[in-house]
Amino acid sequence: MGISERRLRQKEEVRSSILATAWQIVKEEGWQALSIRKIADAIEYSVPVVYDHFVNKECILLEFAREGFCLLARKMQQAKGKHADPAQQLKAMADAYWNFAFKNKEYYQVMFNLGIPCSEADDCSCLPEKISFRSLVSDSITTILVKNKRTDISVCMKSHTFWSVIHGLISIKMMRTSDVSDDLNKMVMDDAIEGFIKNLA
Repeated sequence: MGISERRLRQKEEVRSSILATAWQIVKEEGWQALSIRKIADAIEYSVPVVYDHFVNKECILLEFAREGFCLLARKMQQAKGKHADPAQQLKAMADAYWNFAFKNKEYYQVMFNLGIPCSEADDCSCLPEKISFRSLVSDSITTILVKNKRTDISVCMKSHTFWSVIHGLISIKMMRTSDVSDDLNKMVMDDAIEGFIKNLA
């Protein structure tokens, strides 16, 4: 292995160590505890070494958001693949989304900037990884609308409605501003998705 290859490998190893350490801090202490200084101290490197790999903390957050959207899209794709009927696909994807959010709370928080103290957070809205999970929903909605010959309904609007219902309920529960039980919250989501699908007919 040449010198350049070795340096590249070492740089990638340090970068991976930074991300792994940052994630461990988040899992143990929450997003509010994450800082460049804390990461540097944990991996026993100087602060400038961390800045060599990530311009600021927001770049680390964006990396985790990207990972989260990839994982979410994969879970939704798997759920969708279990059904041929587009209505059942939407229900399965709603469940997959719901389960992902509460089983991967830290990812979900950084993906949608929920309760993260970060004044300069990068915009995740245009990440290709985020767009991919939207297209999964749009495809199923389009199939239903074409089947029902509904040319008066916007796929874009309905896709956003689908996401808004689920995300809204998750956010309310996740930010602990709801006195509604987990079971009832899930029942509300199921009922909303059922009504959503009926409105596509």
